[in-house]
Amino acid sequence: MSPRLAAGLPEAALIDGRPGGEVSALERGLHYGDGLFETIACVAGSPRLLPLHLKRLLHGCRRLALNPPDPAQLADEITALARGSERAVLKLIVTRGTAHARGYAASGEERGTRILLRYPWPKEDERLTNEGVRVRLAELRLGENPALAGLKTLNRLEQVLARFEWSTPAIAESLMFSSGGDLISGTASNVFLVRGGELATPRLDRCGVAGVMREAVALGAQRARITLKKCTLRAEDLAAAEEVFLTSALIGVRPVRELAGRALAVGPVTRRLQQELAPLLTGEERLPVSASA
Repeated sequence: MSPRLAAGLPEAALIDGRPGGEVSALERGLHYGDGLFETIACVAGSPRLLPLHLKRLLHGCRRLALNPPDPAQLADEITALARGSERAVLKLIVTRGTAHARGYAASGEERGTRILLRYPWPKEDERLTNEGVRVRLAELRLGENPALAGLKTLNRLEQVLARFEWSTPAIAESLMFSSGGDLISGTASNVFLVRGGELATPRLDRCGVAGVMREAVALGAQRARITLKKCTLRAEDLAAAEEVFLTSALIGVRPVRELAGRALAVGPVTRRLQQELAPLLTGEERLPVSASA
């Protein structure tokens, strides 16, 4: 493997659909974080959960008043870049575009920029999914801002600072609370709790990112007839949880076996959802295109 691939750098890139393009130094995504991004797992040459990614992206564009890229063209570009890779991660960035004047205000004449990168995705230790991971609690609190809640914007500085809090490889993730004391998510994952056989995940109406695997779990829970509540959760709810698992586009459903020093079992609800969602993650089953509507 080349040093570039070993370092986890992109092996291919498209700028506005063209290889070898350039991004302007006046790009609003660079100056203000004025844009959105998606992280897409690709297995056997196919992007998984693509309808959910497109659905979230288009929803974010509407919320931020960004000119959305054409969904069909975007899907074609994503599919083409994924083709031929047994395992890859695509990062899609969509911004408002190049600034026409200095300052926060947009002129309305900006033309959106889309950047698509393909990274190698080495296989991870299967024990992380089977036996679970160790998780800590973050000291940094997430600011509450309903205007951006749920969106995967380019500004991830809170997550960057939270990730600086630990360096030991034995810890896989850190759970984050809001400034108001509500449990929200991990630094790069959503979180689910099980107590008394009931499944719950934090509401994301004040902060946090609504992940595509979070939505996939909701679909899987519905099919498995498991009641899922999206509700306000606090530290005491986390302390009382009998099962905890994390989700993201890359990790799927990953059990937590140790939370801030407390041992947890990988319970039946977690296992049931892993089984229910396994065909989606292996590519044996695909979501209907209507899921991106």
